[in-house]
Amino acid sequence: MIRILIADDHTIMREGLKRILDGIDDIQVIGEAIDGHDTITKVRSENFDVLLLDLSMPGRSGVDLIHQIKEEFPKLPILILTMHEEEQYAVRAIRAGANGYLTKESAGTQLVTALRKVASGRPYISMEVAEQLAMSAMPSANNNQTHSALSDREFEVFCHLAKGKSITEIGDMLHLSVKTVSTHKTRIMQKMALQSISELVQYAITHHLLN
Repeated sequence: MIRILIADDHTIMREGLKRILDGIDDIQVIGEAIDGHDTITKVRSENFDVLLLDLSMPGRSGVDLIHQIKEEFPKLPILILTMHEEEQYAVRAIRAGANGYLTKESAGTQLVTALRKVASGRPYISMEVAEQLAMSAMPSANNNQTHSALSDREFEVFCHLAKGKSITEIGDMLHLSVKTVSTHKTRIMQKMALQSISELVQYAITHHLLN
C-alpha cells in the first residue's frame, strides 16, 4: 500500500485528488496539509510513502520547502503537483530533491502512474523537463532566458514581484526581512538587466511564468 500525504492549500483540489485516488487498491490518502508549516508537521508525525506537494502554498513553500523536507527525510519521495507548466519550475524542483513533477492539468490521467513510479524509487518527469534538465547543464544553453541565472530564492522573489506582491508582502510570505527581499530584488534586476517592475512583469508574461 502506498501511503500518501496531500499538501495543497485548496480544499477543492485536495478533494478532487482524493476522488481520483479513491478505489485505487494500492494507494491510500492518509494525510492532508494546507501549507508549508502544516506539511512539515505532518511529515514529522507520521510515516508516508509519497508526499504529493503543491509548489505554491501560503507561507514556506516551493523549492525552499523541498530542501527542508529532503534534509530531514531524504528517503521520502516527493511528487510535485503544480499549475506551473514552464519547465524552469520543474528543473528547480528536481534539483532541490523532488522525485517527480506533474501539472494539475495532467493529474486526471497521469497521477496514479506518477505516484506509483516515485514510490518505487524512479523519477517521473516529462520529456520536456528531461530535455530542460539536460540543457541546463550546458553553459550556453540558457542565454536567452536570463531568469535561469537567478538563485532559487531570487526566482521565488521574482515570481512574487511579477504577480504584483509588495516587498513587505513577499517578506511576510517567505519569512524574510524587508531588507533581505529588497536585496534580492536589486540582484534580480541586475542579473536580468531590467529597469523597472513593468519590464519584469512583461518578461514573466513572455516566458509564461505567471501561471
